[in-house]
Amino acid sequence: MESQCLGLSEALGIRPNIKRIALKTPWRQLSPYLRLGLAHAFTGDPHPLQLPWPDLLIATGRQSVPASLYVRTQSRLAGTPTRTVQIQNPIIAPTHFDLVVAPLHDKLNGPNVISTLGALHRVTPKRLADDAAALRARVAHLPLPYIGVLIGGANGSYRLGTSEIRAMAQSLSALAARMGASLIITPSRRTGENNVAILRDALGETPAFLWDGQSENPYYGILGMADFLIVTADSVNMISEACASGRPVYIYDLPGGSEKTAYFHRKLTARGLARIYNGSLHAYPTHPFDEMAQVVEAIERLS
Repeated sequence: MESQCLGLSEALGIRPNIKRIALKTPWRQLSPYLRLGLAHAFTGDPHPLQLPWPDLLIATGRQSVPASLYVRTQSRLAGTPTRTVQIQNPIIAPTHFDLVVAPLHDKLNGPNVISTLGALHRVTPKRLADDAAALRARVAHLPLPYIGVLIGGANGSYRLGTSEIRAMAQSLSALAARMGASLIITPSRRTGENNVAILRDALGETPAFLWDGQSENPYYGILGMADFLIVTADSVNMISEACASGRPVYIYDLPGGSEKTAYFHRKLTARGLARIYNGSLHAYPTHPFDEMAQVVEAIERLS
């Protein structure tokens, strides 16, 4: 979620002052509905939201809504109004913010609402090229083509346990063998150490690079140099970032799901931005998918 804020600030050409806030009880449990007493809602002594008020505040997630409301109110009282941009559906009315950037599947409407199909991100051609150059020496011994694999993990909608990770390893190994390809894999924090260990063992002799979690994550390097990308279905962020790379993207389904993520997958496949993985990969016409420009333009119009 923080990556979405960083990506937007980078697209605006600004260096942000990052505030990671935490809420006290009862605001933590009742956010964003409890909007009284916000001066006392944040942990820390003093709490992290203090003068001087910024020209622009970018926030994301339900727990950040009290911070946006507090800064907007206090900055207006001080005569130096902060423009507030809220990423993701804030649940409360969009009129509480200067701009809301919400997923299309939330069906949020309003004159100050921008609906995006995917998530905002930090993918740029330069970042992909630079990180691919850094990764190249680490995977040069592996045969082409490169199949990049981005693995998320279990969440409120999807399951990724022992049986699922074994099945994934079996499918990926068979795929690499048929194509004479190699795998370049990065797990996420949600994948879990046990699943990563199972994956490593199950891949056996398959030509593969599996990020060990110790060195710098080659995530953007994989996006920049893979010939194909396979992304687990649970992560809207990773799928959006993969589509922004301009590579052929395949969504690896997992048990579970929700109507919102299914809607997201359907829209992507209908636009030809991704396909559902069924055990094989084929090149298809692609182009980088990036919705950042419309958001940047809307923010610039706020000034």
